[in-house]
Amino acid sequence: MTAETLTQRGVKPVDGTAHVAGQTDRPLVEATIPAFLEEVVRRHGERTACVFRETGDRWTYAELKAKADRLAAGLLALGLYKGDRVGIWSPNRPEWVLAQFATARVGLILVNVNPAYQTAELEYALNKVGVKALILARRHSKSDYVAMLRDLAPELDAARPGDLHAKRLPHLRHVIQLGPEATPGTFPFDEVMALGEASPGARSRLDAISAGLSPNDPINIQFTSGTTGSPKGATLTHRNVVNNGISVARAMRLEPGEALCIPVPLYHCFGMVLGNLAATAYGVTMVFPGEGFDPGATLAAIEEERCNGVHGVPTMFAAMLDHPDFAKRDLSSLRTGIMAGAPCPEPLMRRVMDEMGCDQITIAYGMTETSPVSFQTATDDPMEARTGTVGRIQPHVECRVVDEHGHVQPVGVPGELHTKGYLVMQGYWDDPERTAEAIVDGWMRTGDLAVIDAEGWCRITGRVKDMIIRGGENVYPAEVESFLHGHPDIASAQVFGVPDPRYGEEICAWIVPRAGRRPDPEAIREFCRGRIAHYKIPKHVRLVDEFPMTVTGKPQKFRMRDAMMRDLGLAEG
Repeated sequence: MTAETLTQRGVKPVDGTAHVAGQTDRPLVEATIPAFLEEVVRRHGERTACVFRETGDRWTYAELKAKADRLAAGLLALGLYKGDRVGIWSPNRPEWVLAQFATARVGLILVNVNPAYQTAELEYALNKVGVKALILARRHSKSDYVAMLRDLAPELDAARPGDLHAKRLPHLRHVIQLGPEATPGTFPFDEVMALGEASPGARSRLDAISAGLSPNDPINIQFTSGTTGSPKGATLTHRNVVNNGISVARAMRLEPGEALCIPVPLYHCFGMVLGNLAATAYGVTMVFPGEGFDPGATLAAIEEERCNGVHGVPTMFAAMLDHPDFAKRDLSSLRTGIMAGAPCPEPLMRRVMDEMGCDQITIAYGMTETSPVSFQTATDDPMEARTGTVGRIQPHVECRVVDEHGHVQPVGVPGELHTKGYLVMQGYWDDPERTAEAIVDGWMRTGDLAVIDAEGWCRITGRVKDMIIRGGENVYPAEVESFLHGHPDIASAQVFGVPDPRYGEEICAWIVPRAGRRPDPEAIREFCRGRIAHYKIPKHVRLVDEFPMTVTGKPQKFRMRDAMMRDLGLAEG
């Protein structure tokens, strides 16, 4: 076994406790994003950096850096300074990638705005972190971004570009619209790029500003889910995301000249860190099939760009495997990638390996607040580990499983997973109270239930808040979901609890059948009997065409639970 593999795999727990620490023999990279990109350009400047299939843009790494520098200089020319927050509200477009590197170049803090946000969510996000400049697409899918912004800031129509004063958005001054033209009160993106080209004074400041940046400076704010309250702005540093991108690239064994297909959204860590920064670390080509995920377009991109890796949440991989064009596509170039973002069913993993030929696919686990990945499988891990766990601890990361009192559990005993190390965020922006609740003595409380075994393999068994307590028995939804995925007629399953007067909670399963199948709910329960404990068998089974999802493809169990309670006439106990 090579030292590289040992570094990726981490070490076993000690003293029989569920506490693991990754290898530290290879030092962390103490660099900012601009210094990181500078070194990549020195090594791989003539290699293809980006391919945007929808627009036709193709850039080398040298061209990517030059374009990002132009945008950075243009932002300086607008009067933006280190520490100012710059929002981006856009699907996967070339300008998104430029904004990621350009803002980092001069110490601006990029604020990722979810493309699915509506007016109220946009208003909250921009005001919470004091966004001074907003880069936005005109529209995407069913969302008219410009119209929503004008609803919040009707003052935009009469404002001089760069001098917006809106009652409901008091911090926002600059609105930059993608494309060569713009609506009243906004700068065209191309004009800001031209400002960078025509402002030698601003451009001459780039190197001086970059030299004054620290790897520990905040560089990115990402909003976490607001299903249990207002969204929180997780604040990440250069050091956080650069090192995490490098670590996951090593786990996939990416090599210069390979190509990575990135259909996952850039506003999320999956796209901008595990995609963009991981690919950049090794001079790998970033291939973007389109502005949003489309299984057919993704399969075409893999074939025609000869991609060696592809990222996705489980539902994306399932959609590709079941697409009518799947059998027609030559996917022989594929070997690796990451499946993450939601529990990855073993049958689906095996299909990805066998039918897609992606035999070195990896599973990764993490969260936005940890930049994001803390556990990942290696490309040569045993099949049972790669299909049944989220791998072992990443280098320079420490994790433990604790009970409700904060005591470390023995190996094999479930509890809440805590994470520590370089990857933990600085905190939630302007929210010291919720930061103190989340990070205790350097440990990030993930809210996820996990089991770490004696070999250091980690299994995520659910969310602390999702754990079902039925008649005093703890039921972990992920365990039941994994079992149900073994049914030949079930494509996907989501399990959650609903109130019950006798047992406190009862088990409910929403099931998406395989194409052309329609399993009977009672037959599904019969499939469970004698194979899993009686208290884990779903009392309520609903067949559905699809699950309510976030834009990143995560099932929204709270919406399923609310719908089921309405249908059953239940109230909270």
